[in-house]
Amino acid sequence: MTNATAEVHRDRTHFLYLAVIVAVLLGVAVGLLAPDAAVGLKPLGTGFVDLIRMMIAPVIFCTIVLGVGSIRQAATVGKVGGLALGYFLIMSTAALAIGLVVGNLIHPGSGMNLDETAAAAGQKAIGAESAKTTADFLLGIIPDSLLSPLATGNVLQTLLVALLTGFAVQALGERSEAVLRAIGLFQRVVFRILAMLMWLAPVGAFGAIAAVVGATGADALISLAQIMLGFYVTCALFVVGVLGTLLWLVARINIFSLLRYLGREFLLIVSTSSSESALPRLIAKMEHAGVSRTVVGITVPTGYSFNLDGTAIYLTMASLFVAEAMGDPLSVAEQVSLLLFMIIASKGAAGVTGAGLATLAGGLQSHRPDLVDGVGLIVGIDRFMSEARALTNFAGNAVATVLIGVWTREFDRDRARRVLSGDDPFDERTMVDDEHGAPAPHREPEHAGA
Repeated sequence: MTNATAEVHRDRTHFLYLAVIVAVLLGVAVGLLAPDAAVGLKPLGTGFVDLIRMMIAPVIFCTIVLGVGSIRQAATVGKVGGLALGYFLIMSTAALAIGLVVGNLIHPGSGMNLDETAAAAGQKAIGAESAKTTADFLLGIIPDSLLSPLATGNVLQTLLVALLTGFAVQALGERSEAVLRAIGLFQRVVFRILAMLMWLAPVGAFGAIAAVVGATGADALISLAQIMLGFYVTCALFVVGVLGTLLWLVARINIFSLLRYLGREFLLIVSTSSSESALPRLIAKMEHAGVSRTVVGITVPTGYSFNLDGTAIYLTMASLFVAEAMGDPLSVAEQVSLLLFMIIASKGAAGVTGAGLATLAGGLQSHRPDLVDGVGLIVGIDRFMSEARALTNFAGNAVATVLIGVWTREFDRDRARRVLSGDDPFDERTMVDDEHGAPAPHREPEHAGA
């Protein structure tokens, strides 16, 4: 009886994501046939993303507090965090370098001319970039109050408060069990709400796609097809070649099986152009796939701010594109200098639409102010390129979570094989496993493997 009921629920969610695909196609049709009306549908997409975004802070808070509060040794958290930050720095640098190499090979933007409209758009983009020093960035992580991150949704502030709370719960000893049970129940409520909100995904996808197609039309997509195609191919090669190779060498997991497991999340990202819309589901699914709650709770939220592989590739390729389009290509020395700047600047780009464009404008302003007007050339297709950025960022964080889990011996390989093969499906109704939903002891090393 239970298995039959579960099967019915899985079939219903399957139809939900088929509805998302149909909604995307309808959105494209409406955007092309009635562009003015389609632009007015933008609030539908914005509203759905906002609904999902409001769930991010409580999901992160519950996951981290349960993960940190239930482990025996606080040193484990520092080990996970240190490995994650080191890995993020290396992979972001590699992604930036790959973007430069490909950009120099295909020479995107050559032969294009900048008009006054594009120049105005470029100036608007640079105006959206707020210059922040390192001190401002670090001070911005400190919230106004202990509970304010849950209200504002700031990921890094939520991460800080959750870590502090987790360590405090851990210090309570046996008395922490009641707190952990309460937070565990609250987590189940949060995931139930999230599962309910997902039924609005077709409406959000329809509004988002219709609005962007209605605003840009097909001309922007056709006129700048070279940079888009080059960027999409580069992202695909990075995910399959670089991330896929690492995943196989370290965890002996096929990248395509992981991507298939996260297929619904990728569809959600494509329809909303925001990797943040899939963050809560990534946390739930990586726990289900055998990565410990501690590793997931630290790696995934941190990765959303520090492991933006797709954004890194975009920043370097787009910089070369703008320089070529302006008829003033960047020298090798300027490219290296810009790469070093982007290593830091890319860490401040959030996983939401438009952040990459503002970061690009800020990078050019700091190195080649004469090229800032050229940012307007890419405004028309930035929405479409943001999808590839978000997909690559998401894939990079999923792979990173598995790798950190293996390196810290917090990864259940046998469970991962069952999950990725389809023998242990993810429960779309609760998004929390009975086995893994409650505070669990530290995983034993023999499940991890090298």
